[in-house]
Amino acid sequence: MIPLPDRDDGARRFLRGCFDRAVEVCRPDRILGGHLPPPPAGRTVVVGAGKAAASMAAALEAHWPGPLDGLVITRHGHGHPCARIRVVEAGHPDPDAEGERAAAELLRLVDGLGPDDLVLCLLSGGGSSLMMLPPDGLTLAEVKAVNGALLRSGAPIGDMNRVRSVLSRLGGGRLAVAAWPAPVVTLAISDVPGDEPATIASGPTVPPVSSPALAHAVLDRYRIPVPERLAAFLASDAARPPAADHHAFGAGRFHLMASGLSALNAAAEAARTAGIEPLVLGDAIEGEARQVGTVMAGIARSIRQGGTTASRPCLLLSGGETSVTVAGQGRGGRNAEFLLSFALGIQEVEGIAAIACDTDGIDGSETNAGALADGATAGRARAAGLDPADRLGDNDAYTVFAALGDLVVTGPTLTNVNDFRAVLIR
Repeated sequence: MIPLPDRDDGARRFLRGCFDRAVEVCRPDRILGGHLPPPPAGRTVVVGAGKAAASMAAALEAHWPGPLDGLVITRHGHGHPCARIRVVEAGHPDPDAEGERAAAELLRLVDGLGPDDLVLCLLSGGGSSLMMLPPDGLTLAEVKAVNGALLRSGAPIGDMNRVRSVLSRLGGGRLAVAAWPAPVVTLAISDVPGDEPATIASGPTVPPVSSPALAHAVLDRYRIPVPERLAAFLASDAARPPAADHHAFGAGRFHLMASGLSALNAAAEAARTAGIEPLVLGDAIEGEARQVGTVMAGIARSIRQGGTTASRPCLLLSGGETSVTVAGQGRGGRNAEFLLSFALGIQEVEGIAAIACDTDGIDGSETNAGALADGATAGRARAAGLDPADRLGDNDAYTVFAALGDLVVTGPTLTNVNDFRAVLIR
């Protein structure tokens, strides 16, 4: 048997530095000022939702030259002090009553505005759940049941938001229509693969891309039961999205301020500065987290063994949003699950180390952003009395990395451009 290598602390420090740099360049206080429109003749009303919404609101207050007021909704624990914009903390990934009440207030804030007024909409990842306002005829409990089933199903975020945008009084362009004739300027930080505006926070300010039929098809695809009341709603006129040619969409503007690619490019520059060649694999990688981990481990082994044209040392960078089909009873988000699978694929191989984290600082619903691993991880887990393959089968990657002291804990980062994965091969 190959002797088990020690934990590679030097590689881990480098990888953590790359992650910190990736998060830093996507912070609202660094990027928002260059995307602002001129002040209007009338009022400026701020609305928005997402894990970065509060820090975006604070950055807006620091840069906006005139009066403004409004409301944004963020996840519990992700608040930020604001002087003029009210911040409400609500539930994520499961919607709650606080978010429902705040979303209703958002609609009231934009009602009755005129063409000389301006709505600034601040959107970031998590907005779909945070401003979930069920349509008439459905309760929050019913929408939460659908949302929870989607989260457990392994559905990618695009499919999830095809359903959410139909089940929300703000999604699918409805917020922009409610604000009309006031124009809406959207400032967005994307956490979705492909950065499609209609998918970010379920697209409340842009023309809809989903429909009741598409939502029903997604639920059928993932074998999610459609209760009678939900089926009746999807078949009703109330479920129809706004027309794509509505005047509200022509008057609006959408600015993408940061995305997963922004984070990956920053990490790539940090690698070059350190004399390591970065290979950016893309910011739209999806699929089951453990399967992506297995594939990435195979790529890393091939590079390490000289089986590719890539030269060493190199850094494989990727982003996007993997998914987890929950079958076990353990703890752990998609980044920990990816990384435990990756660790099994590189066990007892020297010269490979990796980090996988969610840039919002929260991996799933846990307290960590993600974790670190190398060729010693699987063996160290067994030495600690944990079988890594068994723990992976029980969706219990958090327990493994917590026992090894290899969790990455940042707290809320106040931004969100989705997953960040970096694999160092020397």
